[in-house]
Amino acid sequence: MKIIRNEKLIKRNGRIGQYTSLGALAVLGIGMYISFQKPDLFFYSIGALIIGFMMTQVGMYFTNRWGRTPRPDEQLDASLKGLPGDTILYHYITPASHLLIGPAGIWVLLPLHQRGKVAYYKNRWRLSGGGFMQTYMTIFGQEGIGHPSLELENQINALKKYLAKKMDGDETHEIKGVLVFTSEQIEIDDTDAPVPVLQIKKLKEFMRQKTKEPSLGSLMLQKITSALPQE
Repeated sequence: MKIIRNEKLIKRNGRIGQYTSLGALAVLGIGMYISFQKPDLFFYSIGALIIGFMMTQVGMYFTNRWGRTPRPDEQLDASLKGLPGDTILYHYITPASHLLIGPAGIWVLLPLHQRGKVAYYKNRWRLSGGGFMQTYMTIFGQEGIGHPSLELENQINALKKYLAKKMDGDETHEIKGVLVFTSEQIEIDDTDAPVPVLQIKKLKEFMRQKTKEPSLGSLMLQKITSALPQE
């Protein structure tokens, strides 16, 4: 399996997450100092705390994607190691952050770091459990689960337009997507889920099974990958 990643973007966004998180701590510290030492400047204190909280959320967003060790792209690399040599895994190269193209087809991979119990119920994703730290981090700025299937759909649609432009409107192949939870402390109830959802340790076997289904021919595979960046 070949791996192509945007190292420049990863380093840049990792630094943004680091500096924003440090800046958030400084702003929150200033807000706390004002609230205790200069109560007459109460509104300045509130403003600093609000700005610091917003900066914390931004820092978390960037850190979860580009500042963690291992990063989501590195976790996907490790989980898919051993797939056929004509498989290519793209990280931050196309509108889909993580794109797998090979005998299994065209797959958009959306990694999720949350832990606990996740289920799809009444058109909404719900996350529960995860222990004290999960609750603490959610309260203080960590991302909730949101609507990952909608995010996945948006990436797929953006990728379709991107490939159509790259290939001068030629028809490619069906683009599919899968939600991948990277934490071992996750329990998944995928009943009625609109898209495949699984633990990262099951991802390689999932893709191996997909190679047994009718999918990309070698000529189409070469045509698509030739239209994408080679490094």
